[in-house]
Amino acid sequence: MCSVVILYRPDHAWPLILGANRDEMAGRPWAPPARHWPDRPNVVAGLDKLAGGSWLGLNDEGVVAGIMNRMNTLGPQPGRRSRGELVLEALDHADAAAAVEALSALDPAAYRGFNMVVADNRDAFWLRSLGHPKGWIEVWPLPPGVSMVTAHDRNDTARSRRMRSYLPRFEQAAPPDPEAGGWQSWEALLGSGDHTAGDEPTDAMAFTTPSGFATVSSSLIALPAIGRRKRRPHWRFAPGRPGEHPFADVDLG
Repeated sequence: MCSVVILYRPDHAWPLILGANRDEMAGRPWAPPARHWPDRPNVVAGLDKLAGGSWLGLNDEGVVAGIMNRMNTLGPQPGRRSRGELVLEALDHADAAAAVEALSALDPAAYRGFNMVVADNRDAFWLRSLGHPKGWIEVWPLPPGVSMVTAHDRNDTARSRRMRSYLPRFEQAAPPDPEAGGWQSWEALLGSGDHTAGDEPTDAMAFTTPSGFATVSSSLIALPAIGRRKRRPHWRFAPGRPGEHPFADVDLG
């Protein structure tokens, strides 16, 4: 049940701010964001060492892509491809609109159900697949403002206790200020273990469970507006549960 929070401001100097917590079995091997793929030298992404794909990445053209499981679809399934491939597929494209067009044409039955966010500094999209053989990959443009996606639909506060608790907090928090190094408000929210709005540890933004399912890393990504040549994307990464592991800048080369 990963979480992605997006602040989309089309006319702002920093039109896209993304915060993401990765929730996974703690024993699944991974590597932090870097240029892991020789055949994709323009891609910086986290590496899932088990399946070879990624959960979140950014390319040099300014496209960011992240993927989440839908409810009750954790882990691989025989006969289905790894959903981490879809992040790399998105990052093969020079803009988010082209990436989404290509993704929407894929066979949804090849993958277990997923939610996906694909964006650049002009457009932002939420994609959903229920994994049905006769289904399709649905695409919605994200509206300006704050959107939150987990294993449920975008901003589905009726079904998700986590969204019901945290979406208003992100909406009310001071937005990150990449130029001033002001990330503290979102870093604190991403690391929050407060699950008083629900009954389970997984209702929090960051958690650890006895089974080993836990928040294993966290990211903050900011994309500058078109024409802001002195500004470059920023990626802050915590290599463990945020709040316990500090964020640091990712070398984007």
